[in-house]
Amino acid sequence: MMKSSQLSKVAAAVLMTTMALTALAQEKKGVTPSEMNYQAGASALVSTPMVQSTNPKAPPMTVAEFDEARKVYFERCAGCHGVLRKGATGKPLTPDITVDKGTDYLKVFIAYGSPAGMPNWQTSGELTEQQVDLMARYIQHTPPTPPEWSMADMKGTWKVTVAPKDRPIKKMNSFNIANIFSTTLRDSGEVALIDGDTKQIISIVKTGYAVHISRTSDSGRYIFVIGRDGRVNMIDLWMAKPDSVAEIRIGLEARSVETSKYKGKEGNFSDKLVIAGAYWPPQFVLMKGDTLEPLKIVSTRGMTVDKQEFHPEPRVASIVASHFKPEFIVNVKETGKTLMVDYSNIDSLKITEIGSARFLHDGGWDSTQRYFMVAANNSNKIGVIDSKEDKLAAIVEVGKTPHPGRGANFVHPKFGPVWSTGHLGDETISLIGTDPVKHKAQAFKVVQTLQGQGGGNLFLKSHPKSSHLYIDTPLNPDAKLSQSVAVFDVKNLDKGFTVLPIAEWAGIAVDGGAMRVVQPEFNQAGDEVWFSVWSAKDKVSAIVVVDDKTLKLKTVIKDKRLITPTGKFNVFNTQNDVY
Repeated sequence: MMKSSQLSKVAAAVLMTTMALTALAQEKKGVTPSEMNYQAGASALVSTPMVQSTNPKAPPMTVAEFDEARKVYFERCAGCHGVLRKGATGKPLTPDITVDKGTDYLKVFIAYGSPAGMPNWQTSGELTEQQVDLMARYIQHTPPTPPEWSMADMKGTWKVTVAPKDRPIKKMNSFNIANIFSTTLRDSGEVALIDGDTKQIISIVKTGYAVHISRTSDSGRYIFVIGRDGRVNMIDLWMAKPDSVAEIRIGLEARSVETSKYKGKEGNFSDKLVIAGAYWPPQFVLMKGDTLEPLKIVSTRGMTVDKQEFHPEPRVASIVASHFKPEFIVNVKETGKTLMVDYSNIDSLKITEIGSARFLHDGGWDSTQRYFMVAANNSNKIGVIDSKEDKLAAIVEVGKTPHPGRGANFVHPKFGPVWSTGHLGDETISLIGTDPVKHKAQAFKVVQTLQGQGGGNLFLKSHPKSSHLYIDTPLNPDAKLSQSVAVFDVKNLDKGFTVLPIAEWAGIAVDGGAMRVVQPEFNQAGDEVWFSVWSAKDKVSAIVVVDDKTLKLKTVIKDKRLITPTGKFNVFNTQNDVY
């Protein structure tokens, strides 16, 4: 039994910790609210059955308490600390660390957070005092492990609803399919195919939950979408009413999908293969391009690029298809490695490993489509991958927590071609030179840093036919910033930005819920920009279309079927990597 003197020491330690963490939480110098909102995104594993695993040294928990805590963990914490709690962008939370800290210490830390990136869950109102106590006990127990996902599991979910032989041999509708927008309806588990010419919804297609991206086949006929729950759908745009013709679940949580595009001396691989990458299990799979039949699974578990330590769950982030070789470029988040996957012979798969910086996330091509620019977001760097030479061309230091989406290419009036990224953690926009031939001195360096509206940027976009650069800030805590966008004239960047009040233009009133303006996307012609006004699932949302030349409102698309619209992917621009 603990003596009174020992109890006093414990109480004093807890008090000191409380005071210190309270002060740190008030300052929050190291992390922004925008970053906290982003990092605390829910995992698709929240409803996956797992076996309760307990630690006899940890505080007792009932089965009901453990299940409730597990749900909170995968909704709030797994994105930072990892599925297995071994650490990702956040610190490890395994019992060998947490048990020694003790419940009282952990409660204070969870309640008040830290400047290093831990949200102040209780003082922000996100978690109750009872939930904080629950989580402090939960993270002292052995983490439950989600099931793996094998070839048999994948084939058990694989469905071909319209076989290739039964599909149209020519386009059976009058739509200008190059100008269709595949629009994610995040919380309804659907995508809306919207006619970019008429602004009418063509069809609503059932998909996985919270579709992360849409990718267009090299031919432009098919759209491939992947949900956060790992479900991939193949949508045929030639059908009289475009719909899904095949589907598969490639894992339990996922983000990325792509199709083969290379046509060259090694052969014509256009549309022959599809690749998808999973967050859990950490792996990617190659599939047949016409049916999604799974062919080969490759694990990404391995050593980190910096400390050369084994990581048990390095998640597959962005994937793109090379235009120079029969290769997929697979970016692995936690290890900081880019894998150049030669698919010319999948029975004898060749993978070239390129190390850059940890926490690789999203990115896009430069204007020549030779250099892939990938954000190592928690390292505050951009890795430049030379897809022609299969090597690392550069690592570029940028602002705090870059999140470019696919980035934006345009010609700088002084420094030539540049690729740009915004940031979650600050208001800057970094412009990186991408021409090592005519502008060698500026190649793969930040040539200019713009000051935008604020942090919380997710996407920015330009177009070869536009003289504007659009930057959203949907995760900024200031409603004025999250509901508007900043626009720069790329020919006169020094004059600053113009603010467009997109949510106000939408003309919708949302009581008791936030509206966020997210993801500018150009139409095929490059003379319109579409924005999602993203409200809660039970609130009205809309899509606002802006005239790129005048920066004036052109039209608002409203429909009760537009439930939580977020990402929009124009078929032509996605097919041809135009951004």
